[in-house]
Amino acid sequence: MSRFRSIWQASVNATKKALTWNVDDWIPPAEKHIFNFNAKEELKRWHLYSDSEYGGLSSASLEISDDKDGLKGVFSGNLSLDFTEDSKWNIKRSGFCGMRSKKFDGFIDLDAYDTIAMRLRGDGRCYISTIYTENWINSPGQQEDNSWQAFVFVPNDSWYIAEIPLARYLPTWRGNVIDAQLEMNPARIVGMSISVNAEGGIPGSRTGPGDFRIQLDWIKALRTESNT
Repeated sequence: MSRFRSIWQASVNATKKALTWNVDDWIPPAEKHIFNFNAKEELKRWHLYSDSEYGGLSSASLEISDDKDGLKGVFSGNLSLDFTEDSKWNIKRSGFCGMRSKKFDGFIDLDAYDTIAMRLRGDGRCYISTIYTENWINSPGQQEDNSWQAFVFVPNDSWYIAEIPLARYLPTWRGNVIDAQLEMNPARIVGMSISVNAEGGIPGSRTGPGDFRIQLDWIKALRTESNT
């Protein structure tokens, strides 16, 4: 009977605890930090890519440097539309650079959030925010992560918080929008990236080959008031 009584008492205690839980314990915080560019260790979480991998001549760098209000990330470089004539790749376009996070340890779950926010200071160019999710919509045998992209215009030389609803991210395949009705699975995000192209973007943004430079403070996920 003593064993039965101890099990019964444990059940009663668990029930009492459940009844005293605050409803706030079930609600995720209003924001979730994903990246903070306030330490040099952050550089280990990213790698760079550009058209130079395929014979292009663009270049990029990522560093953590001092700003008047603390350390910030700096993604900068040069966009070139040229490419080497002896490239083994049949390159059709150049003029792009990007910084992509290394894969998360497993994945991050942003199902409770509806917006990606970034604190940036840029150069008037239009950048591209990409979210990578686990592969679940591609054809059999295709191992690449699914990618979802949205434009981010960053005003010239002033800090700016860009808020991008997850609903604005479109499914893409190698930079091209997929013409299909697909939905992102925000519970299975495996990585993110920020990139820039010499051409394209939103009207009024700076375009063309040449230098680019963007400062990054942080990237967060938000649960906006309209969804609380």
